[in-house]
Amino acid sequence: MASREGAVAPHSYPFEVISLVWHSLLRIVRRPSHSRRAEASRHWARRSLLLTAILAAAIVALMYVLDAFEIGLMPPRGTAGLWPVRILTDFGKSTYVLWTLAAILIAFALMLPRLRGVRRSVLIGLGTRVQFVFLAVLLPVLAGEVIKGMIGRGRPFVGGVADPFNFSLFSWKEAYSSFPSGHATTAFALAFAVSVVWPRARTAMIVYALLIAGSRLVLLAHHPSDVVAGALMGVIGAMAVRYWFAARRLAFSIRRDGHIDPLPGASWDQLKKVAGKAIAP
Repeated sequence: MASREGAVAPHSYPFEVISLVWHSLLRIVRRPSHSRRAEASRHWARRSLLLTAILAAAIVALMYVLDAFEIGLMPPRGTAGLWPVRILTDFGKSTYVLWTLAAILIAFALMLPRLRGVRRSVLIGLGTRVQFVFLAVLLPVLAGEVIKGMIGRGRPFVGGVADPFNFSLFSWKEAYSSFPSGHATTAFALAFAVSVVWPRARTAMIVYALLIAGSRLVLLAHHPSDVVAGALMGVIGAMAVRYWFAARRLAFSIRRDGHIDPLPGASWDQLKKVAGKAIAP
């Protein structure tokens, strides 16, 4: 029993954290309940198919027209002046992005037992949105890793020449894991997820995703078609996770026409009050 409002007895604190995590997971995997989920599913399917058709055609065209030419224009690997690009590209590394999001979720889980009332509701709402962003990145990244190993496309200049049709199917080797770009998948999934939850961040997130994608080309880690395929993988995967959350009435609402909108979130002032209460002695 709490000794005062907002406090949690020491012996109950670990159990409440575990309970919160468990119930949070149950909310995500529960059966969909939104009455308009069928409309949202059709809307998502139409947009996904259209986007896939357009970008698939672009990927094939890039393989034949631009891939070999473009990588021949890039500076040689190991060029000393590329160190800023090497730093930049790490911001699109899935391991770093996912662990950062996981750390935020863990921090929320540890803070939540200290909160009650409105502050607790605010943090739960923010945590649900971060859960969405985490899963919106994780799902396409995992799918991309499987596709990489199955397709086995060689990275630029593997084998000594700029050959965009250098494939070794089911090789599961790093040298043959060029398609799709994992960094582009991560960056575009993150950009889409953050943008649909916090629309004001859309421009910044688009710039971020484009910079990460460009860095992979400059560093000769990928062909242009790899980057486009990664962008497609990231956006489609994040769209699927958004539908999953909306169908369960988590973080999103569904219009009559099936369009998915973010639910109103907490204000910056509310978040500051929550943080202050959570870390107060």
